[in-house]
Amino acid sequence: MPSSFDQFTRNFWIKTTPYLVLLTLELILDVSECMSQSEIDRHLELGKQYLGSGQLGDALSQYHLAVEGDPNNYLTYFKRGTVYLALGKAKNALSDFDRVIELKPDFTAARISRGSIHLKQANYDLAQLDFYNVLKSDPYNVEANELLLRIDPVKSKKHSAEYYYANNDYVSAIHYLSDVLETSPWASELYEFRAELHMLNGDEMSAISDIRSSTKLQSDNTDGYYKLAQLLYKAGQATEALKAIRECLKLDPEHKDCFPYYKKIKKIEKFVTDAETSLENRDYAQCIESAHKVLKNEKDIQNIIYEAKRLLCACYSGDEQSSEAITYCTEALTYNEDVNVYCDRAEAYLNSELYDDAIRDYRSALEIDAHSGRAKEGLTKAENRQKQAEKRDYYKILEVKRSATKKEIVKAYRKMAQKWHPDNYQNDEKMKKIAEKKFIDIAAAKEVLTDEEKRRQFDNGEDPLDPESGKGGMPNFHHFQSFHGSPFQFKFHFN
Repeated sequence: MPSSFDQFTRNFWIKTTPYLVLLTLELILDVSECMSQSEIDRHLELGKQYLGSGQLGDALSQYHLAVEGDPNNYLTYFKRGTVYLALGKAKNALSDFDRVIELKPDFTAARISRGSIHLKQANYDLAQLDFYNVLKSDPYNVEANELLLRIDPVKSKKHSAEYYYANNDYVSAIHYLSDVLETSPWASELYEFRAELHMLNGDEMSAISDIRSSTKLQSDNTDGYYKLAQLLYKAGQATEALKAIRECLKLDPEHKDCFPYYKKIKKIEKFVTDAETSLENRDYAQCIESAHKVLKNEKDIQNIIYEAKRLLCACYSGDEQSSEAITYCTEALTYNEDVNVYCDRAEAYLNSELYDDAIRDYRSALEIDAHSGRAKEGLTKAENRQKQAEKRDYYKILEVKRSATKKEIVKAYRKMAQKWHPDNYQNDEKMKKIAEKKFIDIAAAKEVLTDEEKRRQFDNGEDPLDPESGKGGMPNFHHFQSFHGSPFQFKFHFN
């Protein structure tokens, strides 16, 4: 009979053997997966080489492998932390420097690096603590002393910025806060503070720039992206606003503010983009339709309303709907005196033969931008057109728009030439003389408007057939002898 002790021992081994076997297997696997020191050294050496050649991403990969191979080597963490720092990844760098100091509390280089990050992030008390700890063991450490001396002045400037903000002196607050940001450029909350000051000071574009900086420094900043989207949309930048709100939704797809705002601006952005694309493609009808949809769906944001009216101004002008163009251009100019809006309205005035108004608008555009090529060329054209108004207008002669294609011009010419051919008035001497004059003008119109260079000259206010211009001459009539296969016999008398 086995003793009770023997029975206990047998039961113990029966129960624990499976666990011992599993533990042994895990140890075997751990040993087999362990990286040898030579492999760790190879990764460290490669990391050093990549770092030396500026290949920071590759260096980081090698240090990752080295840390995995030896998670208790403080120097490896320190090297990886410096690469993170060079890449601007302060959060990761801080984590590595924390680990270094945990493993080796007296490692001053890590404390100085960590203190520098705290200083740049405006965590002044933590920075001060790190520099004091360095100076306890090394009182004459030059770097620690220099960095420590920056803290009190920058804290004082930050307090000054807060004081002037509280007293509604936003210009002074911005001045002091800008000085603070030179020392603490990684402090996202300071950029948000300065953005608020810029908004209160009426400088929306500077506020947008600061909010952008804040979101780059704090990748999970959903509130920052929402605020950025609002500012961009208010500034009339619908496409950029849509990009910002999408960044918010990447972080939180059901964000209580970003999601409904996304639905609103997505629709407006589509209408604005469609109108701009149609304008580029000279599809004026589609441009007009899309821009009107913007006005229908946005009643409050002035810069978005301006964008829609600016587009309507350009598209109505391009489509030679002069009355509508003048109306929307005039409305757009009440929001923003833009060079191109003045030029678009000037084109509409030109199409309406309101030369003085066109000249005035081109001059207004040049007052805004003296180097505007469009305004300079337009002014010359308007002045020449004004002089040309007393002479022949080839577009009017053929009864076509200035935007008519060559095919449309030829078609109009054939119609007018048939109507006013002198042979049609053989029995009416008075009408025959009128027809001869009109037919000469029709022929001249066809010659000018179907010749690319001559048409360009005429559109710029020069008559290429005007003898006084030095370029003129009689039109060539040899190709006017038949229309639709029916010959016309006639002679011109210029005596």
